[in-house]
Amino acid sequence: MRVGAFLLAAQFPGQSDGEVLTATVEAAVAAEQAGFDDVWFAEHHFMSYGTCPSAVTLASYVLGRTERIAVGTAVSVLSTAHPVALAEQTALLDQVSGGRFRLGVGRGGPWVDLEVFGTGLTRYESGFAESLDLLLAGLTRPRLSATGPTFGFREVPMVPRPRTRPSPPVVVACTSAGTAALAAERGLPMLLGMHIDDEGRRRMVDAYTATAPNTRAEHVAAVMAYVADTRAEAQGLLRAELPRWLRPGLAGYVPVDDRPHTPRDPDAYAELLCRIHPVGTAEDCVETMAATVERTGTAT
Repeated sequence: MRVGAFLLAAQFPGQSDGEVLTATVEAAVAAEQAGFDDVWFAEHHFMSYGTCPSAVTLASYVLGRTERIAVGTAVSVLSTAHPVALAEQTALLDQVSGGRFRLGVGRGGPWVDLEVFGTGLTRYESGFAESLDLLLAGLTRPRLSATGPTFGFREVPMVPRPRTRPSPPVVVACTSAGTAALAAERGLPMLLGMHIDDEGRRRMVDAYTATAPNTRAEHVAAVMAYVADTRAEAQGLLRAELPRWLRPGLAGYVPVDDRPHTPRDPDAYAELLCRIHPVGTAEDCVETMAATVERTGTAT
């Protein structure tokens, strides 16, 4: 099992952007010094839930600050990015880092980002598979062209070519059985978020296996972990502190259209996270994570 750090660059009230980003980079460097295998950066736009709008950019900076640890995006949002540009960036970072870069991609949500970046709701609703396939083609083929419903262009050489063959590692954020099946069809591991419990993760793994029963993939699961002298102390602190970040942060999710949207209740969400994740003593956390791996088949 690989153990990594998932960094949201979460901004609590009273913190400046610089303080949050500096602390995030320092946490990544500390993760390498502590012997962690990976560090992953989230990507969010226009919200204090996470102050990193470009996971690739932050990953590239941290790759330059570290020597051993693998650095990944969790995730780069394909609904607002051009897949060929992301393939180029991935190949570049794969080369200069000696193969330490990991690309996580996801569909994102129906948020105002689609309006701001001009990609539109269609890219979110029906364009993810096309974008993913074009990204993968850009990472594995020396020359690339496209004739799809969204992307169409003449053949071009892909420069630079990746160092890692046949491709740098790519994982897909999955929140539905349909996306799990899509990842399975392409032989890509899943990235499972911290909002679902072990039963939910098991259902996603089962959906993946049903599509590709002969594919062995090292899926990645994000968890929230906090260690204190007692379980009550750990959970009490998080119940008190998490809503201060979640309340303004979750309010940043603004739909691009007129669909109804009610942000999660921050207190209820904090309670859920404390209940389903490794929060307690060091022994509690080890037991919880080991049980998750055994029940779900996730490897990171």
